[in-house]
Amino acid sequence: MTWSFYQHLVAATAADEAEFRAIPLIRTAIAEGVERDRYLAFLASAYHHVRHTCPLLGLALSHCGLADGEYRAGLLHYLAEEQGHEDWILDDIAALGGDRQRVAAGQPPFAVRIMVAYAYHAIERISPYALLGMVHVLEGMSVALARAAAGAIRQSLQVGEGGGGFTYLMSHGQLDEKHVAQFADLLDRIDTPDRRALIIQATRDFYRLYGDVFRALAPTPEVGHAA
Repeated sequence: MTWSFYQHLVAATAADEAEFRAIPLIRTAIAEGVERDRYLAFLASAYHHVRHTCPLLGLALSHCGLADGEYRAGLLHYLAEEQGHEDWILDDIAALGGDRQRVAAGQPPFAVRIMVAYAYHAIERISPYALLGMVHVLEGMSVALARAAAGAIRQSLQVGEGGGGFTYLMSHGQLDEKHVAQFADLLDRIDTPDRRALIIQATRDFYRLYGDVFRALAPTPEVGHAA
């Protein structure tokens, strides 16, 4: 049986995915949920990278050439579906008593700034196809983790099914399930070995970069004072 490129990508980056899933905060969020402030910090970080999704898609489009017709079509499809997702996050923050204006006007955490800056750099300086590594990591992890984590977090925060604060986590997970199928189809249309190798490397890079976003959200251990 011949593997599709999507299957090959998943297998080639399995160790990177396992390392991401092993991040203590992610394991805790799925098993036990997290406290309100930690969840609000996650939403704030999400806002500051999700608001770059459409600009990054547009940048990748601008760097496509005449031979990139199928990739352009895929990017345009994503662009149409990703509009306004950052507003879901601000609505969730407000529903949980957070300050949406402060988050929107605030500076992104360092790990988010690094991930977003690398995405712009990779598209402009390496290849527009590098964006597919980011798409695979962020959307793939949304499907795998979002709804499982949402249930545990709801329970830990004692928020019922009808309560606000979870539109992004739930809706994004549901949308990305469809996106992953579309993404797999798009990947299989990329048959250039150099581009495939580039996408695999970009995926590894973004597992590390997105993992750092979650590592930065972990509680800082208290430092004991010397006697």
